[in-house]
Amino acid sequence: MTRPDPRKTAALSAALSGAVDLGALKARADAARQRSTAPPASASASASGNAPGAPDGGHSPWVLDVTEATFQAVVERSLDIPVVVELTAAWSPEAGQLSPILEKAARAGGGAWILARVDLDANPRVGQAFGVQSVPTVVALAAGQPVDAFAQPLSDVEFDQWINRLLDALRDRLPGIRAAEAASGGGGGEPVEEFEDPRFVAAEEAFERGEFDAAIAAYEAILAAEPANAEAKAALAQVRFTARAEGLSSDVVAAADAAPDDVDAQLAAADAELAGQDVERAFGRLIDTVRRVFGEDRDRVREHLVGLFELFPADDDRVARARRALASALF
Repeated sequence: MTRPDPRKTAALSAALSGAVDLGALKARADAARQRSTAPPASASASASGNAPGAPDGGHSPWVLDVTEATFQAVVERSLDIPVVVELTAAWSPEAGQLSPILEKAARAGGGAWILARVDLDANPRVGQAFGVQSVPTVVALAAGQPVDAFAQPLSDVEFDQWINRLLDALRDRLPGIRAAEAASGGGGGEPVEEFEDPRFVAAEEAFERGEFDAAIAAYEAILAAEPANAEAKAALAQVRFTARAEGLSSDVVAAADAAPDDVDAQLAAADAELAGQDVERAFGRLIDTVRRVFGEDRDRVREHLVGLFELFPADDDRVARARRALASALF
């Protein structure tokens, strides 16, 4: 699965901590409010009540559309609970992919944190204050200061991991987190209807019917539109493996043992061993084959083995050991 690069995240957070001019932004917001006949947004709304900015479509008090004039009130909310600032633009397909994931998570958070969405086309000074260089950029504020950030699309699982780490780190510093979690019965927020992507539904149904070519084509189409979609990548690897494994005969391992220089036989045997849960033997077979063959055959074996790695979590010890052995065999 594609995960946020912690080095890039740390670098972005460090850069923001020195670049964000919240004081200048506050001065501009105060001036804008003085010119306006509308009353200023309240900065003292509770975690479960009305919030500064406009709730997104009226659906949740924890998803706010924020402007330059209301942004300071949102910053002040971060004295009590984390504020996740989504710096977005309608023209960015990556932002369009990320936005519903953030909204769903905010609604489920029960007020332990709020999502403040800023349209950079309409509010460019907010982006300038944060030194935004790409869209989407997401910045977490706590006690009025940036504490973490990322600037790339994430899956819902990846974002949930990110926000949970943030809440764990801030729970003892921001009193509103525990209060909101207690009020919502341990952290659950509004009931959220699970969204089923019809593209994935079609691919999964084809897979369940045994129509592997159709399922592969469906996942490839998703990846053509969203190259970073980790869920589609993992599913595609699984479907390809299943399609190969179902076509194997019962004697492929014996045939491969009898013909160690037959690359096709070694690939098929490794698939059969993996399907039989003999993971380390499958990996070892292909690594030994890499040591024996050269040129295009070596590339084929290496690519096949890397494809098998994709069937496992990146932190699987067996994969880590096999990657080291593969590197040794190659170099």
